[in-house]
Amino acid sequence: MLAVYFDCPGGPENLYVKEVMKPQPGEGEVLVKVSASALNRADIVQRRGKYPPPKGASDILGLEAAGSVAGFGPGCKGRWKIGDAVMALLSGGGQAEYVTVPEGYLMPIPNDMTFIQAAAIPEAWLTAFQLLHFVGKIQKGERVLIHAGASGVGMAAIQLVRLAKAVPVVTAGTQEKLKAAANAGAAAGFNYKSEDFSEKVLEFTQGAGVDIILDCVGGSYWEKNLSCLSTDGRWIVYGLLGGGEVHGDLLARLLSKRGSIHTSLLRSRDKEASNSYQQSFTEDVLPYFSRGASPHLETLIDSIYPLHEIAEAHRLMEENKNIGKIVIEMPA
Repeated sequence: MLAVYFDCPGGPENLYVKEVMKPQPGEGEVLVKVSASALNRADIVQRRGKYPPPKGASDILGLEAAGSVAGFGPGCKGRWKIGDAVMALLSGGGQAEYVTVPEGYLMPIPNDMTFIQAAAIPEAWLTAFQLLHFVGKIQKGERVLIHAGASGVGMAAIQLVRLAKAVPVVTAGTQEKLKAAANAGAAAGFNYKSEDFSEKVLEFTQGAGVDIILDCVGGSYWEKNLSCLSTDGRWIVYGLLGGGEVHGDLLARLLSKRGSIHTSLLRSRDKEASNSYQQSFTEDVLPYFSRGASPHLETLIDSIYPLHEIAEAHRLMEENKNIGKIVIEMPA
């Protein structure tokens, strides 16, 4: 099969497509013929040599995939049949023509949805769902600040906050991204490059602040985050795009608000936890992607690249210009 590879860490130019052995499904695993995958920040960090796959995971890039069931390993429980349209969150291996997936990780692709659209769901939507419901324990009416509001996770989080009958507020770096976030349901959006988002958030919430912050930026935002966090608020860090170092009296500031910091990395979760998230997501969220559902959830796709143009896809994400997901299409 064909798969994305790089021989040494570095820039996008190190990526290439090569022929490798097709994986064989092990105990309780399903072989999936991949039609589409999608790009994530983790792929970029792994390519740079700073985010190795978990022990036992494929070293091929790709944390999500959509395709059809092509085979079974021993011990599968018969939940799926050959040809079923499925998607999955992976610990690696999605940017290849075939991938093996634990049977319980597979999710059905909603009716009327293409493989391209489905490939944009697993990582972004499961991340946002897990952060909001399992970590943040979102409640009706709460206000949620979502950084990188026009990213894949950001656009998913906006819609999931709305689905939970709460209020999404976002930051983004361009007016175009803020407009896209508003179209997805953001109640307010602020340009972090041209205005102090913490002041704007406090103004929007009439001084109360936000109950939950979904933060993929980290260190460089800590003071502004704490300024606009409500009393008893939950600050959830799931990425460190702005670095991991904090200089200042973070604990005293946090203590004064009885705030809490949570951290989460979906990729390194154990199988039981991952199955729990996926089962809840399949039951509680997936039906809203179907045509005619109300409210209706939608994936936002920025661009589609064929597998052989994987380096170009990485360059686009590194330029931070995409609004929504960058999807990788496998050869027909």
